[in-house]
Amino acid sequence: MTKNRELRDTLCVVPPETPLEGFESLAVPVYRGSTIVFPDAATYRCRANRAPDGYTYGLSGTPTVRVLESQLARIHDAERAVVVPSGLAAISVAMLTVLKEGDHLLVADNVYPPVKSLTREFLGNLGIETEYFDPMQLTDLRGRLVEGRTKLVWVEAPGSTSMEVCDVPAISKICRSAGALVGCDNTWATGLLCKPLDLGVDMVAEALTKYVGGHSDLLLGAVVFRDIDLYARVRNTLSCLGVGVSPDECSLALRGLQTMALRLRHVGALSEEFAQRLSGSQKYAVLHPSLPKSPGHGFWRRDFKGSSGVFSLRVDDISAEAVDHALDQLKTFAIGASWGGTRSMIVPMVIAPDRHIVHSADSTTHFRVSIGLETEGHIWTDLQAILRSLDLQ
Repeated sequence: MTKNRELRDTLCVVPPETPLEGFESLAVPVYRGSTIVFPDAATYRCRANRAPDGYTYGLSGTPTVRVLESQLARIHDAERAVVVPSGLAAISVAMLTVLKEGDHLLVADNVYPPVKSLTREFLGNLGIETEYFDPMQLTDLRGRLVEGRTKLVWVEAPGSTSMEVCDVPAISKICRSAGALVGCDNTWATGLLCKPLDLGVDMVAEALTKYVGGHSDLLLGAVVFRDIDLYARVRNTLSCLGVGVSPDECSLALRGLQTMALRLRHVGALSEEFAQRLSGSQKYAVLHPSLPKSPGHGFWRRDFKGSSGVFSLRVDDISAEAVDHALDQLKTFAIGASWGGTRSMIVPMVIAPDRHIVHSADSTTHFRVSIGLETEGHIWTDLQAILRSLDLQ
């Protein structure tokens, strides 16, 4: 046993320095690390001075994370971005940063449904009052704004599932005059198709899980800013909550970004073509911002550079059994809760009856369609098969 004390343990623990000169990889390295080493004691003592961008601990990010954040900021023509574990986490941290007990929050009633759960079940317990407004009616927004007390107005464009496009610049102008910040969920468009910061928004949230990742194999979100002070406040909130992201996930997102523009062009063109082919039926409604009769179509033409691959079909007076039977016959589409990947997805959605914009009965079904990268004919055949099964052709 005495010999085991002569194993030179330090050589196993302290790696030798390896020169990086001459190694220029096209891929961004995956930097993993929880502990950040400081050059001396004085630097460690003053580590708080590195905030908000510097490295102090793994939760504050690694170079892999920073590259993704910088690339997202450039796509949005922004100053900074922060990456968080999911799209909902992006919205949550944005709201928690700017709201406190006694504040008033206005949320567009066509947002991603979990946002309503967040505001009702979590923020409400913190003493934050939330109201929901019709983003297609500026008079409704004006009537609910409480000057000096409404601290944040949250919108989503297009609206989740129902696909209306609101007048974001007009909403931003009204909110600014009342002293309220504006946040926008831009997941459908990404920063390639729409830049809400150019439209007067203060914070943009996106689920990188969707088009940035692009392959249905990661969970990430981001908040994007032009206001450095607001960015620093969000960074501090994340630090207080102990929220960080995996550099491995960020590496996958960086890879997905490489092809995002190509994928968006393809799925966007197909979604517009399919929406046009399907429109005109008296048995169902096609909900796609590119269609001239779609609510907010003019705002979409003005503020967006194109379409992504997601749109909806609304069908009235149809049973859940008939819906299930139709979807169970799919050959190309998959059924799942997310979208924006390479596989075409479809799910039946029931919009809550408390919406101002769309009042949905139990017999109304919205099919949310996400176009993927399969052969065009195979995707179209599946859509036609659903309509035949539901006797809608």
